[in-house]
Amino acid sequence: MASGAFITLEGVEGSGKTTQSRLLAEWLKAAGHRVTVTHEPGGTRAGQAIRAIFLDPGVSLEVAAELMLVLADRAQHVREKLRPALDSGEIVISDRYADSTVAYQGYGRGFDLNLLRELNRLATDNIMPDLTIVLDCKVATGLTRIHDRMNRAGDTVLDRFEGQAADFHGRVRQGFLEIAQQEPQRVSIVNAEEPLERVTAQIRQRVDRLLAGR
Repeated sequence: MASGAFITLEGVEGSGKTTQSRLLAEWLKAAGHRVTVTHEPGGTRAGQAIRAIFLDPGVSLEVAAELMLVLADRAQHVREKLRPALDSGEIVISDRYADSTVAYQGYGRGFDLNLLRELNRLATDNIMPDLTIVLDCKVATGLTRIHDRMNRAGDTVLDRFEGQAADFHGRVRQGFLEIAQQEPQRVSIVNAEEPLERVTAQIRQRVDRLLAGR
């Protein structure tokens, strides 16, 4: 296992992962840690090209094709960015990782979960997070946040997943909750419906515990 610490933030659309990833990185850097912040899909140059296809609602993709794209992005991400940063002793924070594939393509799309886990094992090169924070919120809350954000930005186009029906997002949320139930030593749930400062404080508590035990 790499020598650094690997932390991922997961959750449904609009749960606040990107904001909390940034805040966590700022806090850790202020404490003197070396930190890499990244995301999936799109954390590498190749990943950016994959992301453009993956999230484009105008590009029709079969479930298997969608899955292969996200796995290709992850394989490149692990080998080009995650492993080198971890091997150098950095704390790596990733906005989404392998659990998103299980939740979205598995629980959401209905892809075979056992096969998904095997494919994830190949794509991740057996690198799994030391800590995963699931930012949990109601589907309606997350979608409302997305629409509010789009209105502020003057954007009118939902990506491939944001535009899915509420029942799809409900299955994805249930997937994250079941992952947390299955792996309580690694995965921690934080109520993302609470005020931002409270969510941030709870994430810091969990990261503090992780780092204190290393």
